[in-house]
Amino acid sequence: MTFGDIARKPLTFLTMAVAALTFTAAPQAVFAQDQAVTAPVEAAVEAAPADAAAPAAAEAAPAFEHYGPEMIKGQPTPGGIGFQDQYTADGSYALWMHDAILLPIIVVICLFVLGLLLWVIARYNRRANTVPSKTSHNTLIEIIWTVIPVLILVVIAVPSITLISRQYKSPPENAITIKANGYQWYWGYEYVDNGGFEVISNMMPEEEAKAAGEPSHLAVDKRMVVPVGVPIRLQTFGADVIHSFGIPSLWFKIDAVPGRINERVLTIQEPGIYYGQCMELCGARHGYMPIAIEARPLDEFNAWVMTQPGGTTPELKAAAAAAEAAAADSEAADAAAPTA
Repeated sequence: MTFGDIARKPLTFLTMAVAALTFTAAPQAVFAQDQAVTAPVEAAVEAAPADAAAPAAAEAAPAFEHYGPEMIKGQPTPGGIGFQDQYTADGSYALWMHDAILLPIIVVICLFVLGLLLWVIARYNRRANTVPSKTSHNTLIEIIWTVIPVLILVVIAVPSITLISRQYKSPPENAITIKANGYQWYWGYEYVDNGGFEVISNMMPEEEAKAAGEPSHLAVDKRMVVPVGVPIRLQTFGADVIHSFGIPSLWFKIDAVPGRINERVLTIQEPGIYYGQCMELCGARHGYMPIAIEARPLDEFNAWVMTQPGGTTPELKAAAAAAEAAAADSEAADAAAPTA
């Protein structure tokens, strides 16, 4: 037996052993590959009901239709010289103060001063009064023209301070928080208490606004939907520069400042559409940042919230929290129960 024969036999044995192992492992590899291919398919099949549930949930959400132009209440009127009609308690009070207190006082003072000027012109001109008086003091007149203006200012100050205090009352605990974020040059409305989703609102093109029967440069593609008769904690924030959130018919104006959050309470009295604009010069397209608020009854507001991605209501949150607490109590009771 030569050295080659001796070496060839072990090599032949080794080759046969490797082939045997290969045939043994091949079915396992194929089976593993089948499992790897089957797993995604099974996962996809299991995930299919979840994916199908999303459209079903969307279909189950209550239908919502936005108001048409017939519900517009707060907007400028052609030729208007006064305030817009007011739809908040503060606005009604401010309008009453303007019409019942400020205007009468202003008219009386203006007519009185005009009468004095005409009287002085007629009575004390050079022709009628050739020898001018050299009187320098008159105690009675000086008391009168000091006391009367003070009384007028007091009459104005009482309702003015009342209005200021009303405008800056703290929102109640049950107020719904909505955050208006000012961007260059559009608004974003973040519903903090309803899931945290944000609605981006841009000015509607003029042709589309006219076709929809809405005022151009005031109509938007997505309105800020709020509930009627419910206190709203309206917060403002400037994402880039200073903006100002102003709605004349709601007697509401508050600055949106970068780096800080301002807030005021807003309670709208009637359903409708109310228009406003950014009231702080904020750049090249400052005049193209309209605001449109759509006020709806609370149940309709909740229906709109449920149509938004991630939208929820405090009632649903409370129900979910109660369900979680009940489940946790049940698990704790099961864990504490003695086993047989």
